[in-house]
Amino acid sequence: NVMHLATDVTGALVETTKQVDSFSLLEKLHPSAAVCGTPTQKALELINANEGINRGRYAGPVGWIDAAGDGELGIALRCGQISEKEIRIFAGCGIVNGSLPAKELAESEAKFAPMRSALN
Repeated sequence: NVMHLATDVTGALVETTKQVDSFSLLEKLHPSAAVCGTPTQKALELINANEGINRGRYAGPVGWIDAAGDGELGIALRCGQISEKEIRIFAGCGIVNGSLPAKELAESEAKFAPMRSALN
């Protein structure tokens, strides 16, 4: 199994005349540079042109937000999407300049293994 490190990040909004809510902040933070790349817009264009699939809910924010705007969120690095006739599972890895394709594929397969096992 592949383990991921996690970092707690906290913050507070500065008072402003503009109304800002938690969902507006989520929209600004997604997609994360960790799963998309930078600059974000150019990276998204390259992903859409080259991947050949819709990422669906992969790498989207997952967690909770309460009425006061407090919450905890993570990134859905391994997830599934259920429809009437199928379950589509998602996993991937971060491709960087020094990435070796065979190792990245092996990492992706390792991430898929627990989900496939649970579905068998």
